[in-house]
Formats: sequence, C-alpha cells, structure tokens
Amino acid sequence: MELSYKILFYISGFIIVWAMVGYPVSLKIIGNLYKNRKLEKDYSHQPTVTVMVVAHNEEKVMLEKLNNIIELNYPQEKIEFMIASDNSTDRTNEIVRQFMKEHHDRKIRLYEVKARKGKTNAQNEAQKNVTTEYLVMTDANSMMDKDSVTELMAAFTSGDIAYVSGRLSIVNHESSDVSSAEASYWDSDLALREIEGRIQTITAGNGALYACRTGDYYDFNPIQCHDSAMPPLYALQGKRAIANHNAVAYEKAGEVIEDEFGRKVRMNRIILKHILPDARILNIFKYKWFSYFYFGHRTCRYLLWISHLTVFISNALLVPESWFYVMTFAGQVLFYLLALVRAVTQTNNKYLTLIYYYCVTIIAQWVGVYNILTGKAKPFWQKAESTR
Repeated sequence: MELSYKILFYISGFIIVWAMVGYPVSLKIIGNLYKNRKLEKDYSHQPTVTVMVVAHNEEKVMLEKLNNIIELNYPQEKIEFMIASDNSTDRTNEIVRQFMKEHHDRKIRLYEVKARKGKTNAQNEAQKNVTTEYLVMTDANSMMDKDSVTELMAAFTSGDIAYVSGRLSIVNHESSDVSSAEASYWDSDLALREIEGRIQTITAGNGALYACRTGDYYDFNPIQCHDSAMPPLYALQGKRAIANHNAVAYEKAGEVIEDEFGRKVRMNRIILKHILPDARILNIFKYKWFSYFYFGHRTCRYLLWISHLTVFISNALLVPESWFYVMTFAGQVLFYLLALVRAVTQTNNKYLTLIYYYCVTIIAQWVGVYNILTGKAKPFWQKAESTR
C-alpha cells in the first residue's frame, strides 16, 4: 500500500506543479527556440464579415454595445451585425429594434431565439442566417477596440488558419482584489497563448472576441462553449487556431468573489470531457506541438481538482514514513489555512489573495464536476452583475 500512496502522491504532485509552473516555464524556453517566427498579417485582407453578439437580458449594456460595434474601423459595405437574442425577457430586443430604426443605413439584424438554451445554441441558430465569408463573435459586455475586426481579418493569412482569438483586456483590475487576481491570471495565460499560436496552435480562445470562417463553423452541442471547443476541433482537422493580441476587447472582471466563482463554475460545466476530448490528441507524431500544448495547458489544469485531493490524502498517509512527507503535508495545510485566513479576514494582502483565488478556482472545478455527475450542468447561466 505504501508504494501505491507514493505513486499517487508523486503523480498528483507532478500534475499540479507541471500545470502551474513546469509547463509555463517550458513553453517560454521552447518559445525562445522559435523567436524568429512572428505572427504574419495582411491588412489588405478585408473579406465580408458578420459581427455576432449573443445576448440574454443585456438591457444594461446593449445600447453601449451597439454603439461600440457600428464605430468599428472596417469598410461599411463589407460588415454586417447580428444580435442573437437568447430568449431575452427584458428590454434587450426593444433596444435593438429601436437602434435598427435609427441606423437603417447599417446592416443590423436581430435574431430572436425562442427557447433559451444558452450562448452556443444561439450561435448555432443565428449562424445559419449568415451569408458573409467570416464570423466575428463577441459578448454583449465586451467593448471592442475600433481596429479589432481589421486585426482579426489580417491574421487569416493562409488557408490552414481557421480561428483567430483576440485579447481580453480587464479594465477594472484595480477595482478589487478579485478583479486584480483575474487580470493577473489573464496576463499570464495570454503570454502562453501567444507562444502556442506562434509555434503551431492555441488550445483555447476566449468568448469576448474571436473569429472563424463561416464555412468552418461547426454546430457544437449547446453544453459546450466555443472558447474551449473550437481550437481543439480545428487542430484535429489539421488546421490552426492562433491569437492576435492586437485585436482587443475590453471587459470587466467580477469584482466580488461570488461573481467570479459563478463564472468559473459555468466554465467547468464540461470539465470532465475536456480533460481529453479526443484520444487522437495523444498522437504526438501527427499533431506535434499541439499534443504537448494540450496536455500541459489543458489536461493538467482540468485535473487540478482531483490532483489536489489525491496529493493531500496520499501525503497524509505517508506522514509516518519520513520528515519529507511531514514537511510537504505541513506545507499543504499551511497553504489552505492561508486561503481560509484571507476568506475570513478579507485582507487585501496580494499574496493571500492569490492563494485564496487559486483555491476558489479549484473549488469551482469540484462544483463543476458535481454538477456534471448530478445532471445539473446547464448550457446557460446567470450573468455576473458586477461585470456589467
């Protein structure tokens, strides 16, 4: 039994360390080997584009979003706008209709989804009415930089590029320690994505801003989200998903832990499937760097919930064996106690907040797993009000 405990301890410990430290460090080293490989752009590439905004009860931000998208720097004759309203019951549809009347010279359409089934379903339905060559997806509460569509289209420089993700910029990172922690996470993750895309392909995008060819669009199960499903799909098709971080969308992060926790639970509504969504990913000879990227950036992160529990229990059982296990167990206990201190005292200490934020992330994974196993995982969610 002692050998079994040690195997569990070291495997779980490796997954945690590799996900949080090993993979990021290794990727930066690998990136230096490819430092001469740059993101190519062709600003003469200006195909027809539909900017799609999915909204459910977004009356607080809808007018601002509409004004935002019609000010984009892109040839007016080549850009259309579609608002996919996911069974909105507030004034969202009314605001869109009024805006369409006031801007009848712009190509704006409202697609009303009759039954609320979530963002992905709304995209699936609305996409069938798109006639342009490309689709740009964005959230109602994400304000797009004026050149964002131009930047996204400029990155489609070859036929094998099927998906381009923009950069999400957190605008309220100084509003609270929670939004600051989220901004810090995004900054570090964006750096990894830039290297992955430069070398071969990213493993995930973000819902605030991304683009794909209309012909490459795929009807995903509504429980899935494009952020995590599209890049792996294209990678397995031999295509590339890349990041152009000069295409920017601005968004608020949750300013209270309840909002960020709810968002992370929603993100983990299909976490078990994403640990290894397709066995072909393991074929490193065919998929090359993508296999390495996915294991380090996704598989290990999606296993943190079980790895932390396993390393804690196995470590507790190994305590009598040596001082090494006593020290590692004490370190784990101290880590969780520091998170508890932050939760109880609400102190603004930067380091305690990061520990607390990390623990909340792991708990959100556990809740996501619980919802999956109990059939409570849903394709829609309650939006975080502090992000509006």
